[in-house]
Amino acid sequence: MEFLSQEQAETTDRITLMALEAQAGNDLMRETLLKNYTPFILNVASSACNRYLKMGEDDEASIGLLAFNEAIDKYSPDKGAKFLTFAEVVIKRRLTDFFRKESRFTSKVVPFNIYQGDDEKGNNSLEVEHANHAFQIEQEAMDKKQEIIQFSQALSEFSITLTELVKISPKHIDARQRAYKVAQLIVSKKELVQYFWEKKSLPLKLIENEVEVSRKTLERQRKYIIALILVLQGNFDHIQSYIKDLGKEG
Repeated sequence: MEFLSQEQAETTDRITLMALEAQAGNDLMRETLLKNYTPFILNVASSACNRYLKMGEDDEASIGLLAFNEAIDKYSPDKGAKFLTFAEVVIKRRLTDFFRKESRFTSKVVPFNIYQGDDEKGNNSLEVEHANHAFQIEQEAMDKKQEIIQFSQALSEFSITLTELVKISPKHIDARQRAYKVAQLIVSKKELVQYFWEKKSLPLKLIENEVEVSRKTLERQRKYIIALILVLQGNFDHIQSYIKDLGKEG
């Protein structure tokens, strides 16, 4: 599959905006961040401790959660770092404080002097250069995984699986482009979109005279076209990037 992306905003930028909204008093956004980024918190804390941590069982995990919440309150975008970059530093700082207090600070933990000389919010050029890049990659991977799960759930409403979609996707670019044009036609008209969602099927009778594809081909490519519509209609930025060429060629 190859999809046309309408937005190319970086994931980390969106998270930064969410953090600023939470900082401004949106408690629901704060709760969402704390819940959705628990894996991120655990990953940073586990890396600092050099062992696997579980939320609710390990003090270090709880400290990481509190530090992430603290990062929301103290984050400032004017220093140049994105929110997750800053949150990583805060989590490691608080764990460092914890280990020092508990006399368990060892060489396995990220050395505190890495962050000496930072400003109050822990933003320096070294942190931005290394941590920012690493967490952009990590966050993008997390987002892609979640997006695939959501897309799979959307397909299941039409009795389609990802495995099946891979098997039935047209092999030739021109066939994929024709299917893409059909999908674009459907999403461009309110009555066709309404039919699609209400009937959970393609409005074949309504479009067969408007497209350069035979009814037989439409039926054969039905599931592929449905998948294209779901991507065009949904918030699937990463998946859309795979079909960008279909909107440019043909």
